[in-house]
Amino acid sequence: MPKTKMLEALDRLSSRKAVKYGVYLTAVILFFALILLPPILGIIIKWNTMQQVLNQPALMSRALSAVENSFTIALFVSALDVATGVPMAWLITRGKSKWLNVLDTVSDIPFIVPTAALGYSLLLFWSEPGGVSSLFGNSLVSQGWLLVVLLHFTFSYPVVVRVIVGALLDYKKEYENASRTLGAPPFTASRTVTFPIIKPSLIAAFILAFSRSISETGATFIVAGAFENGPVFIQNMKKDYVGSTYEGSIVFASFILIAVALAIFLTIRALGPKLKLPVRKIWPTFERKLSYSKAASSRDSITLLIFFAIVLIPSLFVALPALQAIFTDTLPKSLSGAGVWGEYWQSLLLSYFLGAVVTILNVIIGLPMAIIVARRKLGVLPSAVLDVLVNVPLVVPSIALGVSLAIFWKANFAFMPEMVVLIFAHLAITYPYFVRSMSAAVERISPDLEEAARTLGAKPLGVFRTIVLPLTKYSILSGAIMVFTRSVSETGATVAVVTSLRTAPVVIVEWVMKKVAATPLEIGLGCGFLIVFSFIILLALRLIVKGKGRY
Repeated sequence: MPKTKMLEALDRLSSRKAVKYGVYLTAVILFFALILLPPILGIIIKWNTMQQVLNQPALMSRALSAVENSFTIALFVSALDVATGVPMAWLITRGKSKWLNVLDTVSDIPFIVPTAALGYSLLLFWSEPGGVSSLFGNSLVSQGWLLVVLLHFTFSYPVVVRVIVGALLDYKKEYENASRTLGAPPFTASRTVTFPIIKPSLIAAFILAFSRSISETGATFIVAGAFENGPVFIQNMKKDYVGSTYEGSIVFASFILIAVALAIFLTIRALGPKLKLPVRKIWPTFERKLSYSKAASSRDSITLLIFFAIVLIPSLFVALPALQAIFTDTLPKSLSGAGVWGEYWQSLLLSYFLGAVVTILNVIIGLPMAIIVARRKLGVLPSAVLDVLVNVPLVVPSIALGVSLAIFWKANFAFMPEMVVLIFAHLAITYPYFVRSMSAAVERISPDLEEAARTLGAKPLGVFRTIVLPLTKYSILSGAIMVFTRSVSETGATVAVVTSLRTAPVVIVEWVMKKVAATPLEIGLGCGFLIVFSFIILLALRLIVKGKGRY
């Protein structure tokens, strides 16, 4: 009873305009104060250094070429992600196997492998003699643009799967079932009913995959060789130049990346709602054949083959030494905390603590922003502007984002503990993932449902509790998983903003790059521990949610 009275009191409180808009304005203020302005102001502080690049035509041409490569690869990989990720999400949500919960969790693994370790793993698998190249007698995929494409596909694929899984689980199948009752084959019903309804999530998945590709630095640098995209160009400038020329390169490349990416996002947001999904024409005979179990089995087999052969196995290849380490003295040393392992266990606890804090903060401040964007709560134009601005931290390369955040926070708030700065950095990086996922989920809900509830006397909080929350709970989980895994795997920005703290990915990067003396068995076992513990945490989350509803 006390709980019921408390909810009733909160419902009445939420009906007051001052409270309702106070929540929205607080979310907007926190977004500008913690997410958007710090990295932008960090760049503006060094704005005058851009002249160093403008005065060198060859350097400017090199920068523009690198940025062009970034967008070419990002657009191609994002389209490929959607084309292959949608069938995987469909299999996870509509399949009948009892192993689908495990498959759902396994699909997140490439997202939780530290990015530098992921790049190193793909390099070993595709290029080095010990990997798949050993079957062909030479390097199957050499360092360069093709290996960059494979890498970006590997780490952005789980993002698309996670968003579409949330969309399909939140989506009610009554419309699709009605279409099938009227005689439409399953493939036709899905194409003409389901996909138009989840179109906002398809667009959000494309945007997130695109942004992930644009911003990745560390792993790309490992596999790129002589090939340069925007982040690799920035990293190379760190080696080739010092002082204002290096800073100017970061500012110039980041500014162009932001400007062009925002133009692309604006185009997608403007044309996306007008995109006709699906093609209206129906091919009954052909689509009926595609709906048969044989065709569906072939689709599922190809989907699983792509996932295991191109995504999962290459991303886990670096952890194979962990199996060897179990049968050596490496495992006992790791469990006792001897040598390099003492710092490793501390870093692992820090990574999971940081991931949990950042995830909770994202849910608290991200939900109101997602509703503002999806329901245009502050007006059409302001909400549309916020919708675009939310993407800004996504498109800034993580190393540039970390450097700009370090400049801002340490220049203006030198007294702030490193732990707080680290939390703010991870919050800035992960915030758009949650808001993009949740705003797409809210957009899928018909406003008529909420209006009907209000007509019957429901207060704003009551509408959220009884309509919005039940219809988006799987998307909330999907967004939280993306935030948690992105935080746990982040390396570049972490290195840039702190000096004394070490997260698990940073420790593993130092091992891989030989900054700390660690054997291949120790590197593999360290990656193995991180992957296994993260897998257990994600599987536990799904089992908890499964107990409260269908998942």
